[in-house]
Amino acid sequence: MKKTLLSLLVITITFSAKAQSYLGYTHDNYAGVQSVLFNPASIADSRFKTDVNIFSVSGSAANDLYGVNLFDVYKKGYDFDTQSVVTARKANNGIANFDIMGPSFMFNIAPKHTIAVFTRARSLTNLRNINGSLVDQVKDGLDQASDFNFNAGNPNGASHTWGEFGISYAAVLYQKEQHFLKGGLTAKYLQGGVNGYTKGKDVSVVYNENTVNPEQGTLVSNGQITVGTSQDFETKKDYDFDSGANGFGLDFGLVYEWRPDYDQYDISRAKPADNNFRDLNKYKLRFGLSVTDIGSINYKNARQDTYNVNGVITQEMINDADNIYQFLNDHYTKTSSTRGTKVNLPTAIHADVDWNMYRKFYLNLNGDINMVSGNKLNGYGIADRVTLTPRYESRWFSFYVPLTYMEYSGMQVGSGLRVGAFFIGSGSILTNLVSKESKAADFHLGVKIPVYEKKFKDTDEDGVIDKEDSCRKVAGPAENNGCPWPDADKDGVFDKDDACPNVAGPIENKGCPWKDSDGDTLLDNVDVCPTIAGPIENKGCPWPDTDGDGVLDKDDACPTVAGLVENKGCPSLDADKDGVPDNIDDCPLIAGPADNKGCPKVTKATLAQLKVEARSIFFNTGKATLSDARKGETSGRLDAIKEILKNYPNAKFAINGHTDNVGNPKANQKLSEARAKVVMDALIEKGVNPANLTSQGFGATKPVKSNKTAAGRAENRRTEIVYLGNL
Repeated sequence: MKKTLLSLLVITITFSAKAQSYLGYTHDNYAGVQSVLFNPASIADSRFKTDVNIFSVSGSAANDLYGVNLFDVYKKGYDFDTQSVVTARKANNGIANFDIMGPSFMFNIAPKHTIAVFTRARSLTNLRNINGSLVDQVKDGLDQASDFNFNAGNPNGASHTWGEFGISYAAVLYQKEQHFLKGGLTAKYLQGGVNGYTKGKDVSVVYNENTVNPEQGTLVSNGQITVGTSQDFETKKDYDFDSGANGFGLDFGLVYEWRPDYDQYDISRAKPADNNFRDLNKYKLRFGLSVTDIGSINYKNARQDTYNVNGVITQEMINDADNIYQFLNDHYTKTSSTRGTKVNLPTAIHADVDWNMYRKFYLNLNGDINMVSGNKLNGYGIADRVTLTPRYESRWFSFYVPLTYMEYSGMQVGSGLRVGAFFIGSGSILTNLVSKESKAADFHLGVKIPVYEKKFKDTDEDGVIDKEDSCRKVAGPAENNGCPWPDADKDGVFDKDDACPNVAGPIENKGCPWKDSDGDTLLDNVDVCPTIAGPIENKGCPWPDTDGDGVLDKDDACPTVAGLVENKGCPSLDADKDGVPDNIDDCPLIAGPADNKGCPKVTKATLAQLKVEARSIFFNTGKATLSDARKGETSGRLDAIKEILKNYPNAKFAINGHTDNVGNPKANQKLSEARAKVVMDALIEKGVNPANLTSQGFGATKPVKSNKTAAGRAENRRTEIVYLGNL
């Protein structure tokens, strides 16, 4: 077998693959029949009337032992030994996948029901718990290895190739307002192809190099190995598909969509019930959950043999063997042998969230979880992974960039696109363009015939589809079959709402012109008394005369008490009994002579009293502030002055300030003015009408005594209240 036995293991782990097909593509709302492979519910409420797959293929590769620059591998002179990056562990892993989808189709059988039929060929290989250091030593054959001693542990490998014929059914399960739920189920007939597997138990190997004759170097091994296959390698050299191997499989899934703008897709707005806006993506968030590949295939003719591998071999022994069974039977002890095996499918759980970020831009988060134990004999499954995929999506074009973290190969970034009937992509192409130690590679491509759901055509964009629109080029409401309501009198009120359709009128009067029922030139809509004539100033109502004195209320100063016209409708009163009627009495509550308009006259005695009181108003020395030391006395004087002044409401008084001649004349002038104003402000604060008062200062210009003596100067520093006359 030359170096086949050893190199087979190396080749497989070096070019192993992601066990998930069409990475980044299947969550596109225009993925069509391909999407049924990962969630059967996805085809319900599809954007397609029908979608026919002509041919599509997906393959990928990943491992955690060797990292290479994929674009250098094919260059002349590439040296794998020196240019690859080795990450050897006691338990390295690899996984391989190849998926071909043959003629397949999906179509809607009813508004809420869809079916799909597909054909598919698949191949999946798993290698787990492989000692990476051992693989790296023997990849070129034992004759190229150096001395080593490894505990290989419990290596496990399985490979399976099979075909599927599937029928899927999906339906809308619940639809109410923003909530939308659909479910799907796939039944698959499985046709077995080729199955092979091996598993070791407590395997250890020691190699002793022979530098003189490398093919005579010895490999001492211990442990147990189980080998199983559906092929007869002892009598046949070619691979045969076992037509008698078959079985059944099952996939199922659910999809929930949150549609906050559900009212925009109300079918009552568009009459054809067989469309339901199916040409549009209606969700803001979409959640998918599915379980795939439940089932198994029975290989009745398969064989399984277990060997005790305690022994010593050389590269020469390997080269001399025609097949693996000859080699095992010649050099090791068979401990058991059975016929027939059942191969379970690679059951997995898939969950994703799809967010419509803005218009045609989406972000998808997807997780795939393997449900098959890595220690199971003849067990194989997908690699766990998480993928974040931003994408732009439209009817005829999509572009997506998957970012994937996957078991065994780490982070990968790729891209893909869909253009009409063709799609192509890779989940790792961008990483492989820049990485010098790529541990994964994948691709997918396909050709299909998409038949999309028809869009509702609405030429005038009035919300009424052309099929139901009697005025397709002019917008109008659905109630009028898409035609605008007429407005014969052009008053802005549609005839259907116009009480006077042929005469223009305001909206508030139902399209009729306003009347003037009482003929007062004020239209009824603004006339408070539309049936009784009245002036415009009174909103169309006549002025009232409540007290009946012939003076209208608007002119009557006493509208509720009859009076004289010449007294503005008020009776002639004299509250202070001074003989001057109140209506002409400037001081109706204080008696005074008629020649002083009913107000008391300011007498000499009053002025003398004011002089006395004013002379007793004291200030802080050199300041325009009332004396703090004699505050109570000053306040009392001000109260007395207030009481005098309130008896003369029509009189005008001046508060005059004076100083002695000590100091600067200008300063004295300002001080006298300020002190006079302080007194005036204090009186106003106590309730004296400001209109009765004014203030002024004279500085030292009007002395009443000689400034040569202290007594004289004290007399000259004074405040006086002077009567100026009537207001």
